[in-house]
Amino acid sequence: MPGKYLPYGHQSINEDDIRAVLDVLKGEWLTTGPAVESFEAAVAEYAGASYAVSFSSGTAALHGAMHAAGVSPGDCVLVPPLTFAATSNAAVYCGARPLFADISEGSLCLDPLLSEDVCQNAGAPVRALAPVSYAGYPVDLKPFRELASRAGAVLIEDAAHALGASRGEAKVGSEADMTVFSFHPVKHITTAEGGMVVTNSKRFADRMRLFRAHGITKSPGDFVRPYEGPWDNDMTGIGYNYRLSDVASALGQSQLKRIRRFVGRRREIATLYREALAGEGAKDIKLPPDHPGHSYHLFPVWVRPGIRRPVFESLRENGIGVQVHYVPVHLHTYYRERFGFSPGDFPKAEAFSAGEISLPVYTDMEDGDVLFVARTLVGAVARLEAEHAAR
Repeated sequence: MPGKYLPYGHQSINEDDIRAVLDVLKGEWLTTGPAVESFEAAVAEYAGASYAVSFSSGTAALHGAMHAAGVSPGDCVLVPPLTFAATSNAAVYCGARPLFADISEGSLCLDPLLSEDVCQNAGAPVRALAPVSYAGYPVDLKPFRELASRAGAVLIEDAAHALGASRGEAKVGSEADMTVFSFHPVKHITTAEGGMVVTNSKRFADRMRLFRAHGITKSPGDFVRPYEGPWDNDMTGIGYNYRLSDVASALGQSQLKRIRRFVGRRREIATLYREALAGEGAKDIKLPPDHPGHSYHLFPVWVRPGIRRPVFESLRENGIGVQVHYVPVHLHTYYRERFGFSPGDFPKAEAFSAGEISLPVYTDMEDGDVLFVARTLVGAVARLEAEHAAR
């Protein structure tokens, strides 16, 4: 397939999406209007939650969830090192210290036993636990629910990778105190940029709605000072401009109608990869953990770290837009300098990250594209391992 570029992720936009956006553009409201509320209601219903609060990005949604949980200076928040920096950054925005625990090799998500040890030795209140459903694998929340209860902490699932994932009959979004989704173009559905927090707590939802709108309320019942009239508003706490527009919400709600097809296709692609990479020729390629409720935002494979870079470059040279997810958060310069983390602190996350390559997974990939990626990967790994053995 020379000349065809295959990104690691890509949006799928159809004429219904375009019409939905045009309808809003031709209407009266471009932001803070009815399309926002409609989209929120649709996501809440889909996820099996009572409330949904939209935000301008997944990062803003994480920040809003941390704020609603009461995370503040002097607190700690448990997060995995194998995630995008936004998960722990959101805790730092609130003045908290991130607590990292290593991952489980069986899920690539937070290890609950190691998490328990880290929380017990935190030396400060653990205000929130934020396990990440990495790559779309639905992290087992039961041990984290129990740990949150013992610690008096709020359970926030970072499900930026996991819209459409499930644990048995329960959809991701229905079990944590708050669940955070992302609608970046490489995710399962997109609003161009955007995020959402779903929850069954009215208190959390109300706190997040204030937070995303500068902390300003127009509801007389929420005023601290006397209400002066219909023009009045009161800023009862600090907030940010984190609102999602009606234009973005219209796109998201249109996309949500196809979520089953989107997730189903990602699962088909994952199955094709697994079949194509199951042979003897792929013995040096480690496949990601599987789960019946996996929604496959990513298909992260692992190769020996010594050949990861040349494999990565070979795939890119063949028009395959692979990526790495992620540099472990604790190894970023900011975290090392501010919090004193060092290489070797979380060996499982570091070892996985050192050999990880995310293969393309998106709705509009064709079966032939998947097989081309698999063949190219197998060929590159076999060639480089043979060269290494010959030295």
